[in-house]
Parts: sequence; structure tokens; C-alpha cells
Amino acid sequence: MPTAIKIENVSKQYRLGVISTGTLSHDLNRWWTTSVLRREDPYLKIGETNDRASKGNSEYVWALKDINMEIEQGDVVGIIGKNGAGKSTLLKLLSRVTKPTTGTIKYRGRIASLLEVGTGFHPEMTGRENIYMNGAIMGMTRAEITRKLDEIVDFSGCERYIDTPVKRYSSGMTVRLGFAIAAHLDPEILVVDEVLAVGDAEFQKKAIGKMQDVSKGEGRTVLFVSHNMTAVRNLCKNGYILKNGIIDYQGNIDSVIDRYLAEQEERSKIALGAVSDRKGNGSIRLVDIKFTDLQGCSKDNFSVGDEIIIKIKIETTSRFQNSNTSQLDIGINNSLGERVTWLSTYLYSDKIVLDNGYVNFYIPKLMLNEGTYNVNLCSLVDGELADWVGNVAKLHISYNDYFKNGRIMPPNQGYYITDFQISKQI
Repeated sequence: MPTAIKIENVSKQYRLGVISTGTLSHDLNRWWTTSVLRREDPYLKIGETNDRASKGNSEYVWALKDINMEIEQGDVVGIIGKNGAGKSTLLKLLSRVTKPTTGTIKYRGRIASLLEVGTGFHPEMTGRENIYMNGAIMGMTRAEITRKLDEIVDFSGCERYIDTPVKRYSSGMTVRLGFAIAAHLDPEILVVDEVLAVGDAEFQKKAIGKMQDVSKGEGRTVLFVSHNMTAVRNLCKNGYILKNGIIDYQGNIDSVIDRYLAEQEERSKIALGAVSDRKGNGSIRLVDIKFTDLQGCSKDNFSVGDEIIIKIKIETTSRFQNSNTSQLDIGINNSLGERVTWLSTYLYSDKIVLDNGYVNFYIPKLMLNEGTYNVNLCSLVDGELADWVGNVAKLHISYNDYFKNGRIMPPNQGYYITDFQISKQI
């Protein structure tokens, strides 16, 4: 198969907090060295790797460093990694939103991109006008776009609002229309970032099916970034793991996902208070999590139907004390990153209520099917992200003949068990 994308020694450097080099002397030095002396930019030689979890000593950071990829036509490639690894930066380079600092990227064919909600849309224009504008940007004639128009509108499910300005669309509607445009305007290369997570489950399934059709039936190339490992596994054949701006691993998608999940397993063993990879303004800091029974005994192995208390220890600041609203969320995911259930103080009160520094979530019956689950924590103060930490603990569930008949619910029938009975009365 011919090569669709060839990336050679591509790097992208940013100076933190500023545009350009930040000073007139640096700008003049860069101009003199590169334009007059025809030498390498002196500011490319300094900088640190992109570890956003730690504070560095340099003002310069390599968002990507020495990336080399060769992607064949018709291949479907998954790019995974934790937040800040450089995935979105790579896709922006591929989509020509920004230029690489060093290296070259070569393409074969047209590229359609869906990088974030509203990419390429003019908010004052209607959905119909934006379809024509995006098609024109891709080099299509008006007649070509018109032939595809009905198909795009039908796929997006936005027919009722197609002549409404896009600024009045919800984020889900915007993503639906954006994906429909990107997938149907005959691109040779389709680049899709995490935006599909905004859509509902039905549309995500529909979008993944369309990407499979585009790659298998039409021989087009797809680059897909997602934290949903099930979607990545179902869609992609090969993959890359990005870590701190470099390629950490590449291979077939099963080996890539297995390696990534193994790294996440190791990460969950780190004490919550010691985790550096977190987001938020720090008005709340989540420092400990433990699972206990009603007697207060800590454990991480439970059976279907058990009572459980999830205890979250919090350190607060004056900003939290003076806040109007606050909440703490627990997201429980399966091993592939799919959300299984969600618990939140928001469902009970406008503010977090602490008990000796802890928030205690009591679950009278833990109705999760047998398996291992990952726990994510998120806190908000006055609507702003205070602290977010992913994959902070593992919760192991075993089956214990909950229905008292020796029969079990097969794992492939879902992650949540419904407590029910067969009634003789109608």
C-alpha cells in the first residue's frame, strides 16, 4: 500500500506563557541567526520534555520531540496517552493548524479534521452555510458539496436546525454536524480527536461505524485519538502511545492498549496524595481514598451486593471555605476506560460537607458485575475545576451467588446488575 502520511523528525516547541520569543533581543537574535547567518534557530536547542505534571527550569518546552511515523493508505491508527502527552498537538500539526518547529510532514490526498467542538465553523453562519464553506476550504466545488448535502444533514441529525446559526447549536449538535462534514466530503485522510466523547452513545456508535466504512470500504486513512479504549480497539488496527511528547511505544492495537493499561495499573498503586499528574486550581486537594466495610476495615475486594463506604480525604483552602458551591465526583470506569457509574455530592447538596476532613459515600448494595474497575476523582469549587485525578484506585468485585441459585450473570451482558425478581402476579 502507498504511504498516506510520512512524519520525519517532527518536533514542536513552545515558550510557556508567551507568543514569539517574548523579548525584542531574543526576536532580533533569532532573526539575525536564521535569516542573515542561515544557521539553526538558537532557541530550538533549549527546552525540556513535556512533563506537565512537574515544574521545570526552562521557559521552553517540547510539546513533541523527534516524532517519526509512516502511515499507509487505508490504515486506521489510534493515538493514545494520558492528558498532556502531545496527542492533540500532533493532530494539529497533521491538520496544518500549526507548523512543526523542526521536521517535515508529507501527505497523499486531502485531510479533513475534527479536533475540537466547533473546529472550522463560523458561529454567525448557518449549518448549511458552514457545510459549503468547509467543502470549499477542502477544494471541493459547489456542485460536489450539493451532491453530498442531503447525506451530511441526514447523518448529523440536525435537519431541523440546518438553517439556524451555529452559535445557537449545543456542543453535541456542533460535533454531530462537524463529524458529518468531515466524514462525507471525500477526504483521503480523516483526523478525529477526542471530540466524539461530547456526543451521545448512539451518535458515537454511528460515528465509529462511519469511520470503519471510510477506512475499509473506501480505503481512506483515519487517525483517531480517544481515551475510550473500547472504541480504539474496535476501530483501529495499529497504534502509538505518546508520553511526554515522544513516542513511547508502537505496534498492533491490541499490544498498544495492553501496554497502556498495564502502565495505568502501575500508576493506580501510587498514593493519592503523591500523584503529581492532576488538573485544577488547587482550592481543593484530594489526598487519600479508601474503601471500607461498615466496620471501618479497609479493603479493595468486594462481592456483588456488599455494603461499601468510599472515603475521600480532602485538604481545603480559604477559597473553598468562602465558596458558594462545591462538589466532589467519583467516576467508576471499566478497565477499558468506559464509564460504568457516577457518584456525586452534587445530587444531595450545593456544597461539600466534610466529616473530620473526609467525604463518605455510602453504597448500601454494590451492584457491579464481577471484574476490576478504575476510580477517577473530580472536585469543583464555584463551577471551576479544583482537583482532578484519574485512575487513583482499583475496585475488585467478585461474584457471590447473589440470586441464591448458583447462576451468574455473564460478564458480556453488562457491568451493572439489576436487583429483580420474577413475579407470579400480573
